[in-house]
Amino acid sequence: MSKDARHIVCPHCTSTNRIPAGRDARQAKCGHCRQHLFTGHPMPASAGSFATHIQRNDIPVVVDFWAAWCGPCKAMAPVFERAAGEFEPELRFLKVDTEAEAELSARYNIRSIPTLMLFHRGNVVAQRAGAVGVEALRDWLRQHAPSAAPAAS
Repeated sequence: MSKDARHIVCPHCTSTNRIPAGRDARQAKCGHCRQHLFTGHPMPASAGSFATHIQRNDIPVVVDFWAAWCGPCKAMAPVFERAAGEFEPELRFLKVDTEAEAELSARYNIRSIPTLMLFHRGNVVAQRAGAVGVEALRDWLRQHAPSAAPAAS
C-alpha cells in the first residue's frame, strides 16, 4: 500500500478504488457505481466478491460466517453491525451466509457459527468462533488489527 493512497474495494460493485491518504474515506464514493464505499453496515459477500475484498483491500477485512437458522448468529448480528459503524473505514465488515456460500465455508473449514475471521491482504490474521458482546469484539479487533481504531467508542 502506498503512503499516498490506499485501495478500497466497493461493497456494491467490487471495483477497486484509490483513496488519497488525506481524504476522508467515509465520504468517498466508488468511481464506477458512484455509491458510498463505506455505509457503516456489514455487507453481504458472495464467493466472487469475497475473494476480491480479501485480496484487493488495503484495509483489514472482518468476516462474519453465519446462517439464518442460527440463534447465536442472530444474537451476534447487532454486535457486528455496531462494530461496523464504529470501525469503518479502518476495517471492512462482510457477512457470508454459510448456507448460500457452502464452498467458502468448506474452504475456510468453518465448523461452528458464528465464526469471525480477520483477513489482511488475502491472509487470515485471526479467527474466533462463537457469539461475543460488543466489548469483546472491540478488544479482539484492537488486538489483531491494532491500526484500526473505532471512530466512536
